[in-house]
Amino acid sequence: MEMIYQSTRNAGEQVTASEAILKGLASDGGLFVPNEIPVFSIPFTRMAEMDYREVAFEVMRLFLTDFTSEELKHCIDKAYDQKFDVPEIVPLREVDDVHYLELFHGATIAFKDMALSILPHLLTAAAKKNNVKEEIVILTATSGDTGKAALAGFADVPGTRIIVFYPKDGVSPIQEKQMVTQRGANTTVVGIHGNFDDAQNGVKAIFNNKELAAAMREKGFRFSSANSINVGRLVPQIVYYVYAYTRLLAAGKLKEGERLNVVVPTGNFGNILAAYYAKCAGLPIGKLICASNDNKVLYDFFQSGTYDKNRDFILTTSPSMDILISSNLERLIYRVAGDDAKKNAQLMQALLKDGVYSVTDEMRERLADFYGGFATVKQTADTIRELYEKTGYVIDTHTAVATSVYHKYKEETGDNSVTVIASTASPYKFTRSVMTAIDSKYDAMGDFELVDELEKISNTKVPHAIEEIRNAQIVHKLVCDKDRMQQTVEEILGI
Repeated sequence: MEMIYQSTRNAGEQVTASEAILKGLASDGGLFVPNEIPVFSIPFTRMAEMDYREVAFEVMRLFLTDFTSEELKHCIDKAYDQKFDVPEIVPLREVDDVHYLELFHGATIAFKDMALSILPHLLTAAAKKNNVKEEIVILTATSGDTGKAALAGFADVPGTRIIVFYPKDGVSPIQEKQMVTQRGANTTVVGIHGNFDDAQNGVKAIFNNKELAAAMREKGFRFSSANSINVGRLVPQIVYYVYAYTRLLAAGKLKEGERLNVVVPTGNFGNILAAYYAKCAGLPIGKLICASNDNKVLYDFFQSGTYDKNRDFILTTSPSMDILISSNLERLIYRVAGDDAKKNAQLMQALLKDGVYSVTDEMRERLADFYGGFATVKQTADTIRELYEKTGYVIDTHTAVATSVYHKYKEETGDNSVTVIASTASPYKFTRSVMTAIDSKYDAMGDFELVDELEKISNTKVPHAIEEIRNAQIVHKLVCDKDRMQQTVEEILGI
């Protein structure tokens, strides 16, 4: 049966999976969601015998039904290859009675690689399938990781260009250098004077500008997105939760049907939403533990039922989570509203107009699968140091937020269920924050001195992604004010 995707704000806007990937965002500003969540048809015990690519095919074929088996397998094989530095693609590491799902073994050492390695292939296959003749312009806002992963995925892909906006002073030095040294004739990186929410709002406004879309068509361009609002990002993320569960089954850590708790450090809500979709599709997940940093808008939402972005924006040591508008939460709101596009549209309009909305008591009851927690910058640093001193295992700041929240959850509830923590970035991506958390003496060192020191204390090899930027030349120097993003895009494309 063919899966139909519809807008969270207008049930009448319906497209196929490939069309949803091409569009990125619905024309009314809503997000595309499947009209029903499919149910996994193959036993998890059988999937436990499969490798990552085979599991990816079994999961993705249920959601991307207008791709042929051959097209889907081609995309998967192209994505999950030698770009990953371990054969299992996403290893599970058992440390201190919890399982860390290491999602950072791809080309840019962050979890975004898991979806952005395959998105360019899905997108070009979708364009061919839908007879798209225009050049596809990938327009993306990043809080640090999506940008580099998207740039690496789309660099020199025929028929595409990519423009990435990032907050000039809101990413780590390593994250920034990864982006501004990116090569590729079709790549452009732009720093903005503002924060991630400013960048994300600017990109959404550009997508929703009908006059600009018409001018683009005249010049032979069309926009698409590599942000997690694109279902081509969301669906591949479902895979690794299924894979994690089946590895635990194979290792005898779980019995078939036994529930698994999942902890996800959360900013834009896409990664934890993928776990929620996996649960809806039949994966035995118990609690979805949503971990926030000092920008605890999601924690407050799960506590109160009110989403309120009207607060100070705090720069933290986990910058990929420094977000006040969690775009993918809209997909969850739509679902707990009973797939009511009209109700959802009203709430999103309230968010746009007043920066706040509240869900009903009935909707809150449907959020019972979620637990919200947060960790301060100090708690994050303490967690990194304590885990290292106890086990020798080094985690990055985002993973440390999740670990800290997990300990609070366990203490509060006494729930000792088998638990997976989504380890979303390599510690090498945030060396200064990680190393100074372990010992303040490291603060006197330079960024790449810290890289070498981290290699020594962690007994891990410096990733290729870091080595290649050590002496790389900066090729992207463009910076603009947050209110000049559209003009900057027009200038880049010559419109």
